[in-house]
Amino acid sequence: MPLAKDLLHPSPEEEKRRHKKKRLVQSPNSYFMDVKCPGCYKITTVFSHAQTVVLCVGCSTVLCQPTGGKARLTEGQYEPTIFMLTI
Repeated sequence: MPLAKDLLHPSPEEEKRRHKKKRLVQSPNSYFMDVKCPGCYKITTVFSHAQTVVLCVGCSTVLCQPTGGKARLTEGQYEPTIFMLTI
């Protein structure tokens, strides 16, 4: 009796919904972003799940606000460049 779905080749949407430890290949949900300040155009590295308010180094503008999970970028911020930190 064949299975209804392929367990070795799950869809990307299915993998994203799974818990980070129960995926086929474990991967974190968090990431680092380079956010550009709209006032002084300096780039600041921000953690996706930051638990404190992140300010710009140059002009002290609020770049992101913490929420219950992921940090929310302030309105008017440029699209962040997302990169994964590999150790």
